[in-house]
Amino acid sequence: MEANIRILEPTGILDGTQAEAFRKEVDEALDAGVDKLLIDLKDITFVDSSGLGILVVVLKKVRACQKKLYVCSINEQVKMLFELTSMDRVFEVLPDREAFVEKVANASNV
Repeated sequence: MEANIRILEPTGILDGTQAEAFRKEVDEALDAGVDKLLIDLKDITFVDSSGLGILVVVLKKVRACQKKLYVCSINEQVKMLFELTSMDRVFEVLPDREAFVEKVANASNV
């Protein structure tokens, strides 16, 4: 059975002003029956506390739906934020999309 995957690519600064639109994107993906959601942060330049908060809210929502959430392509600022808040242990963080594709492909072959 093929997994239904959606990739979200927020851009710029992930903060309170983007939070609602981002949450809505995730809701739409879940409503569409997505099994695996990848948040590709390659175009994010900065994440503040509100941005981190919305990522946690989204993670809880995805897990409540018994789906999987992955994050990839984090820059040094986001990496430091994740490490300082121990979110690097909460989120499944992958280096890039290729690592995500490999992980999903290997998981479906098991």
